[in-house]
Amino acid sequence: MKSSIRFENAITKLYKAFHHNTLNPEDCKQCAVGNILDNKDSWQHLTNRHGTTQLNYIGLVHQNMKRRFNGYLPNELLSIENAFFKGCGYHFTSTMQLHRPENITDDMLFNGLCAVVSLLCSFDGRMDVMDCSKLFNYERPNSNRNLNKQIAHFR
Repeated sequence: MKSSIRFENAITKLYKAFHHNTLNPEDCKQCAVGNILDNKDSWQHLTNRHGTTQLNYIGLVHQNMKRRFNGYLPNELLSIENAFFKGCGYHFTSTMQLHRPENITDDMLFNGLCAVVSLLCSFDGRMDVMDCSKLFNYERPNSNRNLNKQIAHFR
């Protein structure tokens, strides 16, 4: 299956960021979305709460205009950032405050990156390149339903 240009560009930028140690969840210009958007932080104005998938008024205007940022709609960008945070071990408290893990390790960044790549695959309707079940000839029960649940979880 041929990859979309947006997918290829995003993967290339994330790969370079990870290997050049410029992937940082604490910096809007160096997080997953910041890297995809050429290390710009203007995307943060699409939401009022960092890490959530809820668009604010500005985000909704861009979403309704179907405005794309390096190929991605505003709701997709927020889903990417949310997946990255969750993969890195961040979570929201009951008061909707973003809780940061003690120490961010390379393993945590890699897990966040894997979550983002899986989500990018789902956006383009392609097989998850991070899923090794085919490699080991293992078929997950109800795999389509599980994938849909995972996608809904990140949105």
